[in-house]
Amino acid sequence: MKTHIDLDEIFQKAIDWIISNGPRILFAFAILFIGFWIIKMIKKWLHNALEKREVHSSLAPFIQSLVISALHVVLLLLVMQLLGIQMTLFAAGLASFGVAIGLALSGTLQNFAGGVLILLLKPFKVGDNIVAQGQDGIVESIQIFFTVMTTFDNKTVIIPNSKLSNEIIVNMSQQGNRRLDLLVKFPYTSDIKHVQEVIENSIRDSTDILTDPKPNIGVSSLDMDGYVMVIELWVNALSYYDVKNAVQQRILLHLKDAAIK
Repeated sequence: MKTHIDLDEIFQKAIDWIISNGPRILFAFAILFIGFWIIKMIKKWLHNALEKREVHSSLAPFIQSLVISALHVVLLLLVMQLLGIQMTLFAAGLASFGVAIGLALSGTLQNFAGGVLILLLKPFKVGDNIVAQGQDGIVESIQIFFTVMTTFDNKTVIIPNSKLSNEIIVNMSQQGNRRLDLLVKFPYTSDIKHVQEVIENSIRDSTDILTDPKPNIGVSSLDMDGYVMVIELWVNALSYYDVKNAVQQRILLHLKDAAIK
């Protein structure tokens, strides 16, 4: 008889617990399944949005994973809260762990943040000629933590992204064209019109010099021992140094043939 009473009591307590907590548990699991469905839809939308915005291939998967993981964590925390699970200790431990990781990886996180900014804002892209951190070269790749560039004397330079995102970058390629300025000094005994004519003839048939904007040749300054001619030419930005060397040599040969010192 005693055993029967105990079982009835346990059964009654179980029923009471189900009645009092059942709706909350069902609601929590409903939120869980609905949340998973919403996150799945967000993942699909985010994938299409990143493709539409042409986000860099190195950054898009990371952004997608980061957002989806964060949403899963928020959903699980919400469900645990609905189930009545105390989150105080868990939240404190997670916060302490986050602070410790942040302090240990502060420099790495700065590079990561810089990489994200570069890939999103696109101050330069692969193939551009940039000048940064005292280096002048072509960008070979943009990674999450660093950027790789090759200088014109074939050196590989690896620059942390935190430096590129916080300091001055000169992008030589963004405008497509670049002006080449040459300064040549002549004695006052050299006829200006003749000098100008010889220089114009030396650059007239050059296929590596752009015709728009037009080349400009004029007197830049007057010194005690002569005058300085400036030759302003527009060239393709990526072939700047090759054109500069070729044009200087061509002008020099034409001046020599014209017996101009």
